[in-house]
Amino acid sequence: MDLFSRRIVGWAMSKQATRHLVIDALKMATGRRRPDVGVVHHSDRGSQYGSFDFQKELELAGVTCSMSSTGNCFDNAAMESFFSSLKVECIQGRVYRTREQARSDLFNWIESWYNRKRRHSYLGYLSPEQFEKNAAMT
Repeated sequence: MDLFSRRIVGWAMSKQATRHLVIDALKMATGRRRPDVGVVHHSDRGSQYGSFDFQKELELAGVTCSMSSTGNCFDNAAMESFFSSLKVECIQGRVYRTREQARSDLFNWIESWYNRKRRHSYLGYLSPEQFEKNAAMT
């Protein structure tokens, strides 16, 4: 999530939360945004984020690593809010027959709804896409 606009810029899906999963999401995010050196990636202290491979990917992208202190979920409040919305608005009550069905549903919810149309009180009731467009005009 880009905290400026609340846009989801990188995401991935896997059977397990491994270093490969977070590396895939990071690569999507850096490929889309091409961030300047010094951009900060914040996460909890999951082993996948502390892995050598993930830390190396951050370094190669010029991204600074930031991790929450143990037991402190408040640093990650924006992502926790996103996951709550995802569960309630997208997956609650649904049964997916295949992983591909789930991936397609998540893609549509994130890329077509959440980023482009869903309004956020934090953004003055604009969507992330509209907020970024308005910011580019100023």
